[in-house]
Amino acid sequence: MKKYFALQLTTDFRMTHRVNIRNSSAYTATLIILLGSILLGISGCEEKKYATPQAEEIAVKKVNGVKPRNVIFILSDDHRHDFMGFTGKVPGLQTPNLDRLAHEGAHCVNAFVSTALCSPSRASILTGQYAHTHTIVDNQAPMPEGLKMFPQYLQLAGYQTSFFGKWHMGDQDDKPQKGFDHWVSFKGQGVYYNPVLNVNGKQVTYSDSSYITDVLTDHALEWLKNREQQKPFFLYLSNKAVHAEFMPAKRHQGKYKDQKIDYPPSMFLTATDTSKTYALGKKQLPTEKPLQVNLRDIPEWVRRQRYSWHGVDHMYNGQIEFDDFYRQYLEVLLGIDENIGRMLAYLKETGLDKSTMVIYMGDNGFSFGEHGLIDKRHMYEESMRVPLLVWCPEMIEPETKITQLVQNIDIAPTILELAGVEKPEQMQGMSFTNLLQQKQVAWRDKVFYEYYWEDAFPQTPTIFGVRTDRYKYIFNHGVWGINELYDLQNDPLEVNNLIRNHDYDSIASGLRNDMWTWLEETNGEQIPLKRIKGRKNDHLYQGTY
Repeated sequence: MKKYFALQLTTDFRMTHRVNIRNSSAYTATLIILLGSILLGISGCEEKKYATPQAEEIAVKKVNGVKPRNVIFILSDDHRHDFMGFTGKVPGLQTPNLDRLAHEGAHCVNAFVSTALCSPSRASILTGQYAHTHTIVDNQAPMPEGLKMFPQYLQLAGYQTSFFGKWHMGDQDDKPQKGFDHWVSFKGQGVYYNPVLNVNGKQVTYSDSSYITDVLTDHALEWLKNREQQKPFFLYLSNKAVHAEFMPAKRHQGKYKDQKIDYPPSMFLTATDTSKTYALGKKQLPTEKPLQVNLRDIPEWVRRQRYSWHGVDHMYNGQIEFDDFYRQYLEVLLGIDENIGRMLAYLKETGLDKSTMVIYMGDNGFSFGEHGLIDKRHMYEESMRVPLLVWCPEMIEPETKITQLVQNIDIAPTILELAGVEKPEQMQGMSFTNLLQQKQVAWRDKVFYEYYWEDAFPQTPTIFGVRTDRYKYIFNHGVWGINELYDLQNDPLEVNNLIRNHDYDSIASGLRNDMWTWLEETNGEQIPLKRIKGRKNDHLYQGTY
């Protein structure tokens, strides 16, 4: 914080000097007042660990002896952590290229996002910061001035950088963003077929059933072929897929039309007399032992959300059936997997396959009936947990399993370390390159979570929480309801809320204290409010102000 004040002093000193240079007495008085104000600010303000001065210019500190590594970061939208062929979660699901990344590289088994929502998560990936720090807390929040993203550091370190796909962070525009030498994007969520792309500031329209996942990969491969060969590169491929409403490539349509669906056991715990679509006679996923369920302490907001846009009994306002929804998701995934295969093939053809690191990740998970919910936003495993695969034959042993708790805020410092750049002070994540090489290092024992209530989807409250390798504490804020505590070792489906069980009081209070300490130390105690425009859009109160 003292560094910040010193910097601001220098800036304000110069401004005052320019204005009052002919009036030395006024200049002196102004300087005294300014110094006094700053000293009072220093003595009266508690220093925050991650305060980030927006006026500070980006400075790159290089690490000696590090050879900059090429990095390809591939992001998918709403891909849950276990919907990959090698996990065995979905019988018959074929993802040979994702499987290859896992078998020939590292699978981060316990990878999480700090906010399970597109824009906040993407901002956390790019900044290495929590949502309340970078302030892009929902899908409408503007991108603040002075926000620093890791590709900017890569540029200063001599990298050529490129971005392809869905930006959807801070605004709905498609204009080129800082940190990238080459830019291909689209507005908002984009479309699956015949997109309109912003290619380095020029609008390009596609037709003839051009499929977005294929088109973006085409652009990425073209850039790789024409890049400056002598420079290291960073390529960010940000897919629209697999965001709803799901539209698979024509070659994949109907591939899983006969897929048998195993319904999660927790899907039926919130069922009511009006839940006519689903019954306990449906096939359910088997459990290793009988479920111990605490029906009493399922939060009321979870029960009510069952009949909402994000609930299985009224999903997307009844526009699609659950079974079709599920199968189309699997088919859209095939386009992601095939295009990863195209990227790997190019690396092999050009001899880049050994030394280039490929990172694959989802921006958040996705529910398919667990707790009677679909979509994301909440803190249950299927929402906050994501796939994270890292492939680099030169430095990662095949079949590496990383069990430590890794988060989206760790991506930025990890890539910077690979580039030989020290982690900037404002980044709150940690590099996990040592974990990829299976080195024993000190690491976190818990991850934190935040989600802020949205007017567009009012059925989910503001949520804070903390997860260790065994326990999860969920603080449901702003509703008259109960909080949650789960023993994930004995209750991986999160159906036995232990919050009333006094045998767990010390665990619950300890985790809650950790959560509040985290918010205090990262300056996250203020719930950000954004102006709400327009009428309500939810199905219960639609059209009202």
